[in-house]
Amino acid sequence: MKAMGVVFSNIYDSSLGELTNHRTVASLPFGGRYRQIDFVLSNMSNSGIYNIGVITKYNYRSLMDHLGSCTEWDLNRKNEGLTILPPFVSGNTGIYKGKLEALYSAVAFIDNPNYDYVVVSDSTVLCNINLRDAIESHIKSGVDITIISNKEAADGKKHPLAISVNTKNRVTGLLIDSPAEKGSYVGMGMFIFKREMLVSAIKQCYAKGYVHLERDFIQRGFNEKKLRIGIYKFDGVVLRNEDIKSYYKNNMALLESKVRKGLFLQDNPIYTKVRDEIPTYYGEGSEVCDCLLADGCSVYGKIDNSILFRGVRVEKGAEVKGSIVMQGTKIGKDAKLECVILDKNVTVSEGAVLKGTPQHPVIVRKGETV
Repeated sequence: MKAMGVVFSNIYDSSLGELTNHRTVASLPFGGRYRQIDFVLSNMSNSGIYNIGVITKYNYRSLMDHLGSCTEWDLNRKNEGLTILPPFVSGNTGIYKGKLEALYSAVAFIDNPNYDYVVVSDSTVLCNINLRDAIESHIKSGVDITIISNKEAADGKKHPLAISVNTKNRVTGLLIDSPAEKGSYVGMGMFIFKREMLVSAIKQCYAKGYVHLERDFIQRGFNEKKLRIGIYKFDGVVLRNEDIKSYYKNNMALLESKVRKGLFLQDNPIYTKVRDEIPTYYGEGSEVCDCLLADGCSVYGKIDNSILFRGVRVEKGAEVKGSIVMQGTKIGKDAKLECVILDKNVTVSEGAVLKGTPQHPVIVRKGETV
Protein backbone atom coordinates (compact mmCIF):
# COMPACT_ATOMS: atom_id res chain seq x y z
CA MET A 1 0.00 0.00 0.00
CA LYS A 2 1.49 3.31 -1.12
CA ALA A 3 -0.21 6.68 -0.81
CA MET A 4 0.48 10.14 -2.18
CA GLY A 5 -0.79 13.49 -0.95
CA VAL A 6 -2.41 16.55 -2.53
CA VAL A 7 -2.75 19.83 -0.60
CA PHE A 8 -4.85 22.88 -1.52
CA SER A 9 -3.00 26.12 -0.75
CA ASN A 10 -5.28 28.83 -2.17
CA ILE A 11 -8.86 27.57 -1.95
CA TYR A 12 -9.92 29.61 1.12
CA ASP A 13 -7.83 32.75 0.61
CA SER A 14 -10.85 35.06 0.34
CA SER A 15 -12.18 34.12 3.78
CA LEU A 16 -9.05 35.37 5.60
CA GLY A 17 -9.30 38.90 4.20
CA GLU A 18 -6.26 41.16 4.51
CA LEU A 19 -4.10 38.39 5.95
CA THR A 20 -4.05 36.63 2.58
CA ASN A 21 -3.75 39.65 0.28
CA HIS A 22 -0.12 38.81 -0.44
CA ARG A 23 0.17 35.15 0.56
CA THR A 24 -1.68 31.85 0.26
CA VAL A 25 -3.75 30.64 3.18
CA ALA A 26 -1.30 27.73 3.41
CA SER A 27 1.57 30.09 4.19
CA LEU A 28 -0.37 32.11 6.78
CA PRO A 29 1.68 32.33 10.03
CA PHE A 30 0.21 30.58 13.04
CA GLY A 31 1.15 29.98 16.65
CA GLY A 32 4.32 32.03 16.93
CA ARG A 33 6.62 30.16 14.54
CA TYR A 34 4.58 27.97 12.20
CA ARG A 35 2.77 28.30 8.88
CA GLN A 36 -0.55 26.54 8.35
CA ILE A 37 0.88 24.17 5.74
CA ASP A 38 3.38 22.87 8.33
CA PHE A 39 0.65 20.81 9.97
CA VAL A 40 -0.58 18.89 6.93
CA LEU A 41 2.95 18.35 5.60
CA SER A 42 4.12 17.07 8.99
CA ASN A 43 1.10 14.76 9.26
CA MET A 44 1.83 13.29 5.84
CA SER A 45 5.57 12.95 6.37
CA ASN A 46 5.13 11.38 9.81
CA SER A 47 2.70 8.90 8.22
CA GLY A 48 5.09 7.80 5.47
CA ILE A 49 3.57 9.90 2.67
CA TYR A 50 6.55 11.39 0.85
CA ASN A 51 5.17 12.26 -2.59
CA ILE A 52 3.09 15.41 -2.10
CA GLY A 53 1.71 17.93 -4.57
CA VAL A 54 0.74 21.41 -3.42
CA ILE A 55 -1.83 23.01 -5.72
CA THR A 56 -1.36 26.75 -5.85
CA LYS A 57 -2.69 29.53 -8.01
CA TYR A 58 -1.30 32.94 -7.07
CA ASN A 59 0.61 34.77 -4.31
CA TYR A 60 2.74 31.69 -3.71
CA ARG A 61 6.14 33.37 -3.40
CA SER A 62 5.99 33.37 0.41
CA LEU A 63 4.92 29.72 0.32
CA MET A 64 7.90 28.73 -1.81
CA ASP A 65 10.23 30.79 0.37
CA HIS A 66 8.95 29.00 3.46
CA LEU A 67 9.17 25.51 1.97
CA GLY A 68 12.64 25.99 0.48
CA SER A 69 14.20 22.59 -0.14
CA CYS A 70 11.65 20.92 2.19
CA THR A 71 14.44 19.45 4.31
CA GLU A 72 12.55 20.07 7.56
CA TRP A 73 9.71 17.74 6.47
CA ASP A 74 12.08 15.07 5.06
CA LEU A 75 10.75 15.82 1.57
CA ASN A 76 14.03 16.66 -0.17
CA ARG A 77 14.16 13.24 -1.80
CA LYS A 78 15.63 12.00 -5.06
CA ASN A 79 12.61 10.07 -6.35
CA GLU A 80 9.79 11.56 -4.29
CA GLY A 81 9.33 14.78 -2.32
CA LEU A 82 7.19 17.88 -2.61
CA THR A 83 6.02 19.30 -5.93
CA ILE A 84 4.54 22.77 -6.35
CA LEU A 85 1.71 22.61 -8.90
CA PRO A 86 1.35 26.18 -10.26
CA PRO A 87 -1.41 27.33 -12.65
CA PHE A 88 0.56 27.00 -15.86
CA VAL A 89 0.82 23.21 -15.41
CA SER A 90 -2.61 22.79 -17.05
CA GLY A 91 -2.56 25.93 -19.17
CA ASN A 92 -5.56 27.28 -17.23
CA THR A 93 -4.79 30.71 -15.81
CA GLY A 94 -8.25 31.57 -14.49
CA ILE A 95 -9.24 31.49 -10.81
CA TYR A 96 -10.24 28.07 -9.52
CA LYS A 97 -13.94 27.94 -8.78
CA GLY A 98 -13.60 24.85 -6.61
CA LYS A 99 -11.46 21.95 -5.48
CA LEU A 100 -12.53 19.68 -8.33
CA GLU A 101 -11.34 22.19 -10.89
CA ALA A 102 -8.09 22.59 -8.95
CA LEU A 103 -7.60 18.82 -8.94
CA TYR A 104 -8.12 18.71 -12.69
CA SER A 105 -5.11 20.99 -13.08
CA ALA A 106 -3.08 18.43 -11.13
CA VAL A 107 -4.42 15.26 -12.74
CA ALA A 108 -1.13 14.52 -14.50
CA PHE A 109 0.62 14.53 -11.12
CA ILE A 110 -2.04 12.36 -9.47
CA ASP A 111 -2.16 9.80 -12.31
CA ASN A 112 0.97 8.02 -11.10
CA PRO A 113 0.71 4.19 -11.20
CA ASN A 114 3.29 3.84 -8.42
CA TYR A 115 0.65 4.86 -5.85
CA ASP A 116 -2.58 3.13 -4.84
CA TYR A 117 -4.23 5.83 -2.73
CA VAL A 118 -4.45 9.61 -2.58
CA VAL A 119 -4.94 11.72 0.54
CA VAL A 120 -6.46 15.09 -0.43
CA SER A 121 -6.32 17.81 2.23
CA ASP A 122 -7.07 21.45 2.93
CA SER A 123 -4.45 23.56 4.69
CA THR A 124 -6.88 25.44 6.96
CA VAL A 125 -7.67 22.56 9.34
CA LEU A 126 -4.88 22.09 11.87
CA CYS A 127 -4.45 18.83 13.76
CA ASN A 128 -1.92 16.11 14.54
CA ILE A 129 -3.16 12.89 12.95
CA ASN A 130 -1.68 9.51 11.98
CA LEU A 131 -2.82 9.23 8.38
CA ARG A 132 -1.41 5.72 8.13
CA ASP A 133 -4.15 4.50 10.48
CA ALA A 134 -6.77 6.38 8.46
CA ILE A 135 -5.61 4.77 5.21
CA GLU A 136 -5.62 1.29 6.75
CA SER A 137 -9.15 1.93 8.01
CA HIS A 138 -10.18 3.04 4.51
CA ILE A 139 -8.79 -0.13 2.93
CA LYS A 140 -10.40 -2.39 5.52
CA SER A 141 -13.82 -0.73 5.17
CA GLY A 142 -14.03 -1.25 1.39
CA VAL A 143 -15.67 2.13 0.79
CA ASP A 144 -14.98 4.37 -2.22
CA ILE A 145 -14.22 7.48 -0.17
CA THR A 146 -13.24 7.99 3.45
CA ILE A 147 -13.87 11.42 4.98
CA ILE A 148 -11.68 12.15 7.98
CA SER A 149 -14.06 13.72 10.50
CA ASN A 150 -14.51 14.79 14.09
CA LYS A 151 -17.36 15.78 16.36
CA GLU A 152 -18.16 19.45 16.92
CA ALA A 153 -20.67 21.09 19.21
CA ALA A 154 -24.18 21.41 17.78
CA ASP A 155 -24.13 25.19 18.20
CA GLY A 156 -25.81 26.20 14.95
CA LYS A 157 -22.53 27.07 13.24
CA LYS A 158 -22.40 26.10 9.57
CA HIS A 159 -19.78 23.62 8.41
CA PRO A 160 -18.57 22.84 4.88
CA LEU A 161 -19.56 19.18 5.36
CA ALA A 162 -21.88 17.86 8.09
CA ILE A 163 -22.13 14.06 8.18
CA SER A 164 -24.53 11.52 9.67
CA VAL A 165 -23.30 7.93 10.07
CA ASN A 166 -24.55 4.53 11.19
CA THR A 167 -22.94 2.15 13.69
CA LYS A 168 -20.55 0.85 11.00
CA ASN A 169 -19.25 4.36 10.22
CA ARG A 170 -21.02 4.36 6.86
CA VAL A 171 -22.37 7.74 5.83
CA THR A 172 -26.17 8.02 5.90
CA GLY A 173 -26.47 11.75 5.26
CA LEU A 174 -24.35 14.57 3.82
CA LEU A 175 -25.12 18.27 4.25
CA ILE A 176 -23.14 21.09 2.60
CA ASP A 177 -22.70 24.42 4.44
CA SER A 178 -25.05 23.31 7.18
CA PRO A 179 -24.96 23.14 10.99
CA ALA A 180 -23.95 19.83 12.53
CA GLU A 181 -26.79 18.06 14.27
CA LYS A 182 -26.28 16.48 17.69
CA GLY A 183 -24.36 13.24 17.33
CA SER A 184 -23.23 13.91 13.76
CA TYR A 185 -19.70 14.50 12.50
CA VAL A 186 -17.98 17.31 10.62
CA GLY A 187 -15.57 16.79 7.75
CA MET A 188 -12.00 17.98 8.38
CA GLY A 189 -11.23 18.77 4.76
CA MET A 190 -9.28 15.49 4.41
CA PHE A 191 -10.34 12.71 2.05
CA ILE A 192 -8.89 9.33 1.11
CA PHE A 193 -9.49 7.98 -2.39
CA LYS A 194 -8.29 5.05 -4.45
CA ARG A 195 -6.06 6.77 -7.01
CA GLU A 196 -7.57 5.23 -10.16
CA MET A 197 -11.10 6.07 -9.04
CA LEU A 198 -10.16 9.66 -8.24
CA VAL A 199 -8.45 10.26 -11.60
CA SER A 200 -11.45 8.87 -13.47
CA ALA A 201 -13.88 10.94 -11.39
CA ILE A 202 -11.90 14.15 -11.91
CA LYS A 203 -11.91 13.75 -15.68
CA GLN A 204 -15.58 12.81 -15.91
CA CYS A 205 -16.81 15.53 -13.56
CA TYR A 206 -14.72 18.25 -15.20
CA ALA A 207 -16.03 17.24 -18.63
CA LYS A 208 -19.57 17.81 -17.31
CA GLY A 209 -18.71 21.27 -15.96
CA TYR A 210 -18.59 20.28 -12.29
CA VAL A 211 -16.10 22.24 -10.18
CA HIS A 212 -16.85 21.52 -6.50
CA LEU A 213 -15.46 18.34 -4.94
CA GLU A 214 -17.87 18.05 -2.01
CA ARG A 215 -21.06 19.18 -3.72
CA ASP A 216 -20.64 18.09 -7.34
CA PHE A 217 -18.85 14.79 -6.81
CA ILE A 218 -19.12 13.46 -3.26
CA GLN A 219 -22.64 14.58 -2.34
CA ARG A 220 -24.02 14.02 -5.85
CA GLY A 221 -22.54 10.52 -6.01
CA PHE A 222 -23.89 9.72 -2.55
CA ASN A 223 -27.41 10.97 -3.35
CA GLU A 224 -27.43 8.96 -6.58
CA LYS A 225 -26.22 5.89 -4.64
CA LYS A 226 -23.14 5.60 -6.84
CA LEU A 227 -20.60 6.06 -4.04
CA ARG A 228 -20.01 4.19 -0.80
CA ILE A 229 -18.72 6.69 1.71
CA GLY A 230 -17.35 6.13 5.18
CA ILE A 231 -15.67 8.25 7.82
CA TYR A 232 -12.54 7.94 9.91
CA LYS A 233 -13.28 9.28 13.38
CA PHE A 234 -10.62 11.57 14.79
CA ASP A 235 -10.90 12.53 18.44
CA GLY A 236 -7.85 14.79 18.86
CA VAL A 237 -7.55 18.57 18.85
CA VAL A 238 -8.87 20.17 15.65
CA LEU A 239 -8.51 23.89 14.85
CA ARG A 240 -10.35 25.26 11.82
CA ASN A 241 -9.05 28.61 10.58
CA GLU A 242 -11.98 29.40 8.32
CA ASP A 243 -12.12 33.18 8.80
CA ILE A 244 -10.55 36.04 10.77
CA LYS A 245 -12.59 35.33 13.89
CA SER A 246 -11.63 31.63 14.04
CA TYR A 247 -8.00 32.42 13.18
CA TYR A 248 -7.80 34.78 16.14
CA LYS A 249 -9.65 32.38 18.44
CA ASN A 250 -7.48 29.39 17.51
CA ASN A 251 -4.23 31.28 18.02
CA MET A 252 -5.45 32.29 21.47
CA ALA A 253 -6.45 28.66 22.14
CA LEU A 254 -2.76 27.72 22.02
CA LEU A 255 -2.36 29.46 25.36
CA GLU A 256 -4.32 26.55 26.86
CA SER A 257 -2.12 23.64 27.91
CA LYS A 258 -4.68 21.05 26.79
CA VAL A 259 -4.75 22.41 23.24
CA ARG A 260 -0.97 22.66 22.95
CA LYS A 261 -0.45 19.11 24.23
CA GLY A 262 -3.09 17.79 21.83
CA LEU A 263 -1.62 19.55 18.81
CA PHE A 264 2.11 19.19 19.42
CA LEU A 265 2.74 15.53 20.17
CA GLN A 266 6.19 14.29 21.15
CA ASP A 267 5.96 11.19 18.93
CA ASN A 268 4.65 13.14 15.92
CA PRO A 269 6.37 16.55 15.78
CA ILE A 270 5.06 19.46 13.73
CA TYR A 271 8.00 20.64 11.65
CA THR A 272 8.64 24.12 10.33
CA LYS A 273 11.37 26.10 8.63
CA VAL A 274 14.39 26.41 10.91
CA ARG A 275 15.71 29.90 11.57
CA ASP A 276 18.78 30.54 13.71
CA GLU A 277 17.70 33.26 16.13
CA ILE A 278 19.04 34.41 19.47
CA PRO A 279 16.92 33.66 22.56
CA THR A 280 14.21 36.15 23.50
CA TYR A 281 15.49 38.96 25.72
CA TYR A 282 13.41 40.26 28.63
CA GLY A 283 14.50 43.74 29.62
CA GLU A 284 14.48 45.17 33.12
CA GLY A 285 10.94 46.03 34.18
CA SER A 286 9.26 43.93 31.48
CA GLU A 287 6.14 41.91 32.39
CA VAL A 288 4.99 38.82 30.51
CA CYS A 289 1.92 36.82 31.58
CA ASP A 290 0.31 33.82 29.85
CA CYS A 291 1.97 34.31 26.46
CA LEU A 292 3.74 32.40 23.71
CA LEU A 293 6.93 34.10 22.52
CA ALA A 294 9.13 32.86 19.70
CA ASP A 295 12.90 33.31 19.71
CA GLY A 296 14.63 36.54 18.76
CA CYS A 297 12.18 38.88 20.52
CA SER A 298 13.14 41.87 22.69
CA VAL A 299 10.64 42.74 25.39
CA TYR A 300 10.83 45.88 27.53
CA GLY A 301 7.09 46.53 28.01
CA LYS A 302 4.09 44.57 29.29
CA ILE A 303 2.56 41.61 27.41
CA ASP A 304 -0.51 39.69 28.51
CA ASN A 305 -2.37 36.79 26.88
CA SER A 306 -0.65 37.30 23.52
CA ILE A 307 1.39 35.50 20.86
CA LEU A 308 4.60 37.01 19.52
CA PHE A 309 6.41 35.64 16.48
CA ARG A 310 10.16 35.79 15.86
CA GLY A 311 12.05 39.06 16.12
CA VAL A 312 9.30 41.21 17.65
CA ARG A 313 10.42 44.24 19.68
CA VAL A 314 8.21 45.73 22.40
CA GLU A 315 9.51 49.03 23.79
CA LYS A 316 9.31 50.28 27.36
CA GLY A 317 5.87 51.41 28.47
CA ALA A 318 4.09 49.56 25.67
CA GLU A 319 1.18 47.27 26.62
CA VAL A 320 0.07 44.35 24.45
CA LYS A 321 -3.01 42.40 25.48
CA GLY A 322 -4.86 39.58 23.69
CA SER A 323 -2.97 40.19 20.44
CA ILE A 324 -1.13 38.32 17.68
CA VAL A 325 2.12 40.02 16.64
CA MET A 326 3.89 38.58 13.62
CA GLN A 327 7.55 38.46 12.74
CA GLY A 328 9.71 41.58 12.68
CA THR A 329 7.10 43.95 14.12
CA LYS A 330 8.21 46.93 16.22
CA ILE A 331 5.92 48.30 18.95
CA GLY A 332 6.88 51.80 20.09
CA LYS A 333 7.03 53.27 23.58
CA ASP A 334 3.76 53.66 25.48
CA ALA A 335 1.70 52.09 22.67
CA LYS A 336 -1.50 50.34 23.82
CA LEU A 337 -2.72 47.28 21.87
CA GLU A 338 -5.70 45.05 22.63
CA CYS A 339 -7.22 42.35 20.41
CA VAL A 340 -5.00 43.27 17.48
CA ILE A 341 -3.45 41.20 14.69
CA LEU A 342 -0.26 42.80 13.41
CA ASP A 343 1.09 41.26 10.21
CA LYS A 344 4.83 40.97 9.50
CA ASN A 345 7.16 43.98 9.74
CA VAL A 346 4.54 46.40 11.08
CA THR A 347 5.71 49.52 12.93
CA VAL A 348 3.50 50.79 15.76
CA SER A 349 4.34 54.41 16.53
CA GLU A 350 5.07 55.71 20.00
CA GLY A 351 1.88 56.27 21.99
CA ALA A 352 -0.43 54.67 19.38
CA VAL A 353 -3.65 53.07 20.66
CA LEU A 354 -5.34 50.17 18.81
CA LYS A 355 -8.25 48.28 20.32
CA GLY A 356 -10.48 45.61 18.84
CA THR A 357 -12.60 42.74 20.19
CA PRO A 358 -12.22 38.94 19.93
CA GLN A 359 -15.10 38.96 17.44
CA HIS A 360 -13.60 41.81 15.41
CA PRO A 361 -9.84 42.12 15.99
CA VAL A 362 -8.05 45.09 14.46
CA ILE A 363 -5.81 44.00 11.56
CA VAL A 364 -2.76 45.93 10.43
CA ARG A 365 -1.39 44.85 7.08
CA LYS A 366 2.14 43.70 6.37
CA GLY A 367 4.77 46.44 6.41
CA GLU A 368 2.44 49.28 7.46
CA THR A 369 3.15 52.01 10.01
CA VAL A 370 0.39 53.06 12.40
